[in-house]
Amino acid sequence: MELVRLVASIPLFKGLLKGQLDEIVNSMADQTFDRGQAVLLEGEPAEGFFVLVQGRVKIFKISSEGKEQILHFVSPGESFGEVPMFAGDRFPANAETIEKSRIFFFPRAAFLELIKNDPSLAMNMLAELSGRLRQMTRLVEELSLKEVPGRLAAYILLLSSESGQDDVELDITKGQLASLLGTIPETLSRILGKMNSQGVISVNGRKLRILDRAVLEDLASGGKSTI
Repeated sequence: MELVRLVASIPLFKGLLKGQLDEIVNSMADQTFDRGQAVLLEGEPAEGFFVLVQGRVKIFKISSEGKEQILHFVSPGESFGEVPMFAGDRFPANAETIEKSRIFFFPRAAFLELIKNDPSLAMNMLAELSGRLRQMTRLVEELSLKEVPGRLAAYILLLSSESGQDDVELDITKGQLASLLGTIPETLSRILGKMNSQGVISVNGRKLRILDRAVLEDLASGGKSTI
């Protein structure tokens, strides 16, 4: 019953009947990963997809020079790996836990059979993938069109909008944040220091307070700044 309840709480399976949920539970694997453990590797055949139940997972690529570029952080309830699974392709990036995590794995053959029998499941997955596409479009825009201060400002404003407060806390390390923003930790620390000294934000470890929202919004929209 606990597994059925957990699966029912996943947005991908919203609105499914108990019999459908029972089928899904019977087809999946319930896995536990330690912190820093690989969930999937770039280039591996996509023999299924994953849903994070507890913990945190980073999706990333490694450049030919060995530099890590984080593409996305997966939060509980989110799925990953489904696009290459549908295409019968290989995983285009790596996934690794950044804390101890519980993950459901759904084998390709069994899941495609479920979709064939229940088209509503395909509609749920389409909605999830559409949201993921919007996220990736925003990421490409921020990495290609904005300078690093603008990317950082946009990230701080996102945290603020999610919490509804001017006081926010980084939920990842500064090294991980630098990788997500397409820069290096030294550059990130320098920009945070400038924002702090210019009274835009106050910085106390991972805790930040927005002091001048107008400047952050200008930076996030691509405005010019001395930061």
